[in-house]
This record gives sequence, structure tokens and C-alpha cells, in this order.
Amino acid sequence: MARQKRISIDSLDYYIDLLFYHRRLKCLVAIDLKIGEFEAGFKGQMELYLRYLEKYEKVDGENTPIGLILCTGKNEEHVELLQLDKSNIRVAEYLTVLPSENLLREKLHKAVEIAQQRLSRRLDGTN
Repeated sequence: MARQKRISIDSLDYYIDLLFYHRRLKCLVAIDLKIGEFEAGFKGQMELYLRYLEKYEKVDGENTPIGLILCTGKNEEHVELLQLDKSNIRVAEYLTVLPSENLLREKLHKAVEIAQQRLSRRLDGTN
């Protein structure tokens, strides 16, 4: 929907790096691109964006907006302590250099294993 979406709050301008609309989830998705490791303050910034979108951009029939913070690294304990799993905010890492083929293989196999475990838990009803 937008790149560098400008929003104004109390006469201050902010810019959401990328703004998408997810048809299946029926909601806006704000993406904030960060250089460097995840910092606790990024959560507050994203919460501000999401509350703005919910108040001024969301239309009837849509779900609450979702935020994605992309960083070059994240500390799992920060994410856990900030309880991001209980909010509409997620943190993901991006790569600045392509890793070796072996490392990519390992990560792919690990991701498949995690997905299979989650699917198995859902089918068993254990979540």
C-alpha cells in the first residue's frame, strides 16, 4: 500500500517503512526495517504505529493491524521479556550476507522440523 507511509501525531511526522494489506488476515501489516540488533524501544515505536493505524486507517470488517520489526539480529530474552508473543508485533532477522550452503541447509531442515512439530501438536490438540 505504501513505502515510507507518513503519519502525523501531535504535529510530529513519523514514517512507517512499509505498509501492506494482507487479504487473508484482513488487516494492515506495518513493517519497520532496522539496521542492527533489536532494541526494546522498537516495540514502543511499533505500538504507536499500530494504534495510529487502528484509529485512523482501519475500516469496518478489518482485523487489528500487525507489526513486523526486521533487524539484523534479535535477542530472544528481550523478545520474551517484552512479551511480544502476546501482542500483534513480531520480530524477525534479516541477513546482510548470504550464509554458506551448509548453514542454509541446516536452517531449512530446522524450520521444517519445527513446522512438523507444530502441526503434530495441532493435530493432537495439545497446541
